[in-house]
Amino acid sequence: MDVETRVRELKYRMMITDLLKVASESHTYQELSDVLGLSPPILSRYMRGHVLPSYKRAQGLYEKLMEITDIKEELKKRIIFDEEGYFNNTPLVCEITWLKIMSNYALEKFAGRRVTKVLTAAVDGIPVSTLVSNLLDVNLIIAKDRKEVGIKDFLEETYILKGSAIRKSLYVPKSLIRKRDSVLIIDDVVRTGETVKALVDIVSNQRADIAGIYVLVTVGEDWKHYLKDVISKHSFETLIEL
Repeated sequence: MDVETRVRELKYRMMITDLLKVASESHTYQELSDVLGLSPPILSRYMRGHVLPSYKRAQGLYEKLMEITDIKEELKKRIIFDEEGYFNNTPLVCEITWLKIMSNYALEKFAGRRVTKVLTAAVDGIPVSTLVSNLLDVNLIIAKDRKEVGIKDFLEETYILKGSAIRKSLYVPKSLIRKRDSVLIIDDVVRTGETVKALVDIVSNQRADIAGIYVLVTVGEDWKHYLKDVISKHSFETLIEL
């Protein structure tokens, strides 16, 4: 077994600890012990991360945990809208257990694809993108809304926010994306799709490949129409649709 495979398997085994934490919020300790077929001492060690299951056992535990715990629904419960239609995105950017689960979801969905870079837009997409980059062991690129001093050449994409007269631009140092790259694009929340489209154009204009697009939360239906061509051409995964 090569080093890369061993690392992937280790990360998969570590994911069980996070899934157990989520499952423990809706199931008693005894229920988990019965369903998973684990003695209380072993379950306790796994849940605390003191001991990791073997890769083979982790695969079996993953299947059982996914059967009894709807990860998407559990996360959706934490997303509460206010009267103006905005929601608290704390689980998406702050809660480490959920960040790890969301990043592992990306690893599962894009497994087998060639990824050399992860690209996101500042700022709320950075936490999960950082973890995904770590899992894939590739560099992270952050598109920002301003040019930083000390960098001469930038890739730039400008767009107008839907329903407003606001023009926005995203900038990426030109040297960070090469023709030989295969880039996984990540965004935290998509309502209309302009940011995702801008990120796709940045990569495409460099004639690099797009390994896929991963969105944590999509809201409404507008984005589906705006990103129709993007979705038809590239692998598109969203964790939660609201």
